[in-house]
Amino acid sequence: MQPGGQFDMQQLLAQAQQMQQAVMEAQAEISAAEVDGQAGGGLVKVTVKASGEVVALTIDPRAVDPEDVDTLQDLVIGAVNDAMANAQQLAAERLGPLSGGLGGGSLPGLPGF
Repeated sequence: MQPGGQFDMQQLLAQAQQMQQAVMEAQAEISAAEVDGQAGGGLVKVTVKASGEVVALTIDPRAVDPEDVDTLQDLVIGAVNDAMANAQQLAAERLGPLSGGLGGGSLPGLPGF
């Protein structure tokens, strides 16, 4: 505040620009990040980018039973969902301190935020 109790608009704008830059940097870092998920005690493992793109899928041969395809499908879905939850957790951790001044609105380019 300036003398007389008035807001210093320049300082307020500078702080807003700093916050915007920090959010943009965090968004770029998150979108480049890869997180893992697993199901079945590690029988199925998935790596996804925080943007939602699946980049790797590993299925342990012990999980493959031609007589029980449903279980394998469930394990793949579980691993993908686990990885996506981990991606959301990563985004919440990185953006949490920054989102306090954003009014709780969504962040463009990040699903669910």
